[in-house]
Amino acid sequence: MADKLLIVMANTDPRNGEELGAPIFQASVAAAMEFEVAVICTATSGRLMKKGVAEKLFVKEGSPKSIYDFIKDAHEAGAKFYCCSPNLDLFDMTKDDLIPECEGIVGGAYLIEQVMDDDVKVLTY
Repeated sequence: MADKLLIVMANTDPRNGEELGAPIFQASVAAAMEFEVAVICTATSGRLMKKGVAEKLFVKEGSPKSIYDFIKDAHEAGAKFYCCSPNLDLFDMTKDDLIPECEGIVGGAYLIEQVMDDDVKVLTY
């Protein structure tokens, strides 16, 4: 059985908070189960890695926890978050704009290498 989980958030739109709960929660659960977890935020979901964005988003209106709270929980459990490199230009960000929980910036080659690794299972959202 693979010991790595790659969660690719490519089609998840931060403007729809209800779409954000499952991938981030599953990252938390898998990390708590001691799997190596990487979450790549690309396309529109890359905005989640920008300081100030996830703090204003909620899975459900009136929820006491923001999406950023869920990201912090997943990070504390051991999940690593990454921003896809084209997002910097797309959303006018620099490395300094990224949340502290963002492990770094990755490109397409990293994503393809991970997906092709036999020890990695992939979930996409």
